[in-house]
Amino acid sequence: MAQTLLKQSKINFSRQVDNYYPEILTDQALAFITLLHEKFNAERLLLLEKRANQQKVFDEGKFPEFPKETKNLRDKQWKAATIPHDLQDRRVEITGPVDRKMIINALNSGAKTFMADLEDSNSPTWSNTIEGQKNLIDANNKTISLVDSIRGKSYNLNEETAVLMVRPRGLHLNERHILINEEETSGSLVDFGLYVFHNTQILMKNDTAPYFYLPKLEHYLEARWWNEVFTFAQDYLEVPQGTFKATVLVETITASFQLDEIIYELKEHIVGLNCGRWDYIFSYIKKFRNHSNFVVPNRDQVTMTSPFMDAYSKLVIQRCHKRGILAIGGMAAQIPIKNNVNANAIALENVRKDKEREVTNGHDGTWVAHPALVSIAMSEFDKYMPTLNQLHVTRDDVQISQADLVEIPKGTVTEAGIRKNINVGILYTEAWLRGHGAVALYNLMEDAATAEISRTQVWQWLKNEVKLEDGRKFTIELYMELFDDEVEKIITEVGEETINNTKFKVAFELFDKLVLSEKFEEFLTLPAYQYI
Repeated sequence: MAQTLLKQSKINFSRQVDNYYPEILTDQALAFITLLHEKFNAERLLLLEKRANQQKVFDEGKFPEFPKETKNLRDKQWKAATIPHDLQDRRVEITGPVDRKMIINALNSGAKTFMADLEDSNSPTWSNTIEGQKNLIDANNKTISLVDSIRGKSYNLNEETAVLMVRPRGLHLNERHILINEEETSGSLVDFGLYVFHNTQILMKNDTAPYFYLPKLEHYLEARWWNEVFTFAQDYLEVPQGTFKATVLVETITASFQLDEIIYELKEHIVGLNCGRWDYIFSYIKKFRNHSNFVVPNRDQVTMTSPFMDAYSKLVIQRCHKRGILAIGGMAAQIPIKNNVNANAIALENVRKDKEREVTNGHDGTWVAHPALVSIAMSEFDKYMPTLNQLHVTRDDVQISQADLVEIPKGTVTEAGIRKNINVGILYTEAWLRGHGAVALYNLMEDAATAEISRTQVWQWLKNEVKLEDGRKFTIELYMELFDDEVEKIITEVGEETINNTKFKVAFELFDKLVLSEKFEEFLTLPAYQYI
């Protein structure tokens, strides 16, 4: 049957593929991917068209609204399906890419769950993507290990490990290495399909199941699409409906206006929502980028205490608990500062305060990017949340309006802020082009979301010729001066003799092109993908 389907669908690989990973890309697995593609890819492309049409509405100066057609759904009393036993307590979650060492360390970190990321912290090279699937299979089989001969260290799983969750790529990302009927496949479907095909039976034998994080949803129809994908895959793999479970990342401004609707569309499969704070800021700037007088201050000044961020966080808690699912807080991106005791202490105290605020607000869990932060976050949640979760905290006191969700944060734009965005945007892009999706920069673990904020802010400030804190206008001439200066700093630091062995020349060109382009590029990873 598999061979017949492959011949009928004309599945093939792009010329860039030099390793076919036959143990992962079996005929049977590819037959399943083919069915997913033929059944769901056309609708995915239509959903992306709907995003583009919605942007045209925002470009006219309008803001999102709570959907009028679903008011009855929001007002009615209903709940999502029961949360599995091993997802009831998610007080601390760690995230990271799907490389072998990261998976072992994260599963051993002491966190309750680990989100293995095929999206923003994973550069989707062919080897990263498919070897990541191999690593996940080994992790679920409890056979994953690694020997680092250079450091003289070996890595193996502990007896007790975190619960594994997987984030596939967003709907906007293609998998250009696999072609079906001469059409690029969906990164979402390839990541999801390979994972459930190879791991569902393993996981169910271990009294668990495939658990997912779904990224960058912008509309409840996209949640409906994912629900249909789940339903089809469960039937195909002959497992009960409701076996697969998902947590949806609320990381677009439009999603926060449709929380009940998104939960409802996935109600047999959903177990939580997560406040994906960095992507949310990116989406906020991106969606309203063409509004007159719309300026968001330096990235460092936009925090979870900014009114629009605080509003969305509390609304997520309220709507989740009303529907019987968990509300997971945002990322602590800090990493230990090894060479400065005082700076490290300040950074860790900021993490503690962030987690204290989340748990006292009513969140059921939170995210960290580094194993060293697990104990800090765990301590705060243990202190204020003696129960498995806080589903009993209804937050009926919360009254969030449409205006609250889009209130422009106050603050300033500075030369230092522009320079930091240029610098971080270039450094991250260069690392991503070399195959590294999670990058430690200036004591923070950066992923694609923070690079997106960096280049989007510079584009938007330049478009508006924003007035800087010192009174100067941010013009193209000033941008070019600052850009050239930051480029020279990087070249000096890297060394002119070694710059040709890096991806910096492409990163310089790509960042500059994205900022100066009249037409805004929705995701920097789309043009960058052609270089890996």
